[in-house]
Amino acid sequence: MVAALAGITPAASAAQDARPTWRDCAGQGIPAGMQCAAIEVPVNWAKPDGPKVELDLARLPATEPAHRIGSVLGIPGGPGVSGIEDLKRAAADLTELRRRFDLVAYKPRTTVWRDQMPSSCMQPGTSLFEPQSRKQYEALAAAMTKAFEACQSADKTGLFAHMDSLSVARDMEAVREALDEKKLSFMASSYGGVAAGAYARLFPQRIRAMYLDGTINQVDGWPDQTLRTLPVLERVFTRFTTWCADTPACALHGQDAGAVWHKLIRDADRRPIPVTSSEFGKGKLTGWHLRSFGFIGDPGPDSSRWLAFAAAVDKAQNGDGSGFADFALGNARIWAAPGALAMTCADDRGYRSYAQLQKFRRQARKISPNFGGAAFDALGCTGWPLPVANPSRPLPTRGLPPFLGVGSTWGDYVLTESFTRMIPGSVTVGYDGPGHVMYLSGKKCPIQHATAYLTDLRPAKPGTTCPPE
Repeated sequence: MVAALAGITPAASAAQDARPTWRDCAGQGIPAGMQCAAIEVPVNWAKPDGPKVELDLARLPATEPAHRIGSVLGIPGGPGVSGIEDLKRAAADLTELRRRFDLVAYKPRTTVWRDQMPSSCMQPGTSLFEPQSRKQYEALAAAMTKAFEACQSADKTGLFAHMDSLSVARDMEAVREALDEKKLSFMASSYGGVAAGAYARLFPQRIRAMYLDGTINQVDGWPDQTLRTLPVLERVFTRFTTWCADTPACALHGQDAGAVWHKLIRDADRRPIPVTSSEFGKGKLTGWHLRSFGFIGDPGPDSSRWLAFAAAVDKAQNGDGSGFADFALGNARIWAAPGALAMTCADDRGYRSYAQLQKFRRQARKISPNFGGAAFDALGCTGWPLPVANPSRPLPTRGLPPFLGVGSTWGDYVLTESFTRMIPGSVTVGYDGPGHVMYLSGKKCPIQHATAYLTDLRPAKPGTTCPPE
């Protein structure tokens, strides 16, 4: 993969002269007062006069127009999530923010692709596995390249080659121009942080404020981000083993749950566990499958996920891997579907060589004996046949305002904080519990901090935390 940044045309050259026509939104579950519109943007921003793609917009106008500050644009995650659906979901929890702002959402090009991609693009190129040799790595890359090229050939939209976050950022700038706002404030969630970083790179002078909620720091590179999360996952796993020791309902209660898990993954690497999934057929679970897809850090309501995990481990140590079959085999295939991966691979997500994979694996296993190994998302992007349009590289921060981040101390805080720390004056608030994207989850404390920051442009004090809700 090679970086390809040349030939980019500024967003202004392709923006529409006419402002969008707003109308009352139609459909079910529409918040009162929501208005809808659409704009067209180039499929390829380097060819502004070429084919176009239509992006739907929605907004909830400020409820106190005399005190209106401007617009807040949501940057959805996924990728492939619709920002309009996010706004419908979060509208009731953002009432206070809406007093002073129009809340604006849009349907990104990745969502347009998700809705229009050929069905063949969701056929996996392979079932992912952890290569143990250069030969296996090259076979994986060849299988994925073949699947990517077949997907691109079937694509009639032209979007396959243009879903990198730099293209998404240029779409966001077109939205700003359509709104006729000199600057925008933003609320980015999850993978939306990649587009937020791209926008900060291209249009720093257009950012009034940037709120990041559980976002990825693509600037530092995907391997770095994965390595940051592993110590957190180890700490959460210790929470699980402590909970299991104190909980008679845990299937591993009375055993050393950590030792049972470690033996299970070690043995499965040596002798994979045969399983059959009702949806995905027969397969074998290696230790890599279990480390990658077995444990979920969020215990769930009434610890339901941890109860299920413990029961699955207990069965698996006796040779029955059925408790992991559907989730592990399903993810090993979904993360090899070219249509889904095309939304992320151009953001530099894949391994560039077997040597890079080996280096990462050594680092990961040293940091995390329980979960270290090749990253499944990077394995899926192995064999990406096009240039990496948005390579990971340092972000110029001059001219950027302080950002506010929020993240779960059980998971994504370390990712969001690694982003905000690059920008002088920025702060990340820790949510002291499990979860992901707090404002979409209706968490009151994070939403209060977001509202105060977006309104007054003052991030919370360093070290601020929110209790679990």
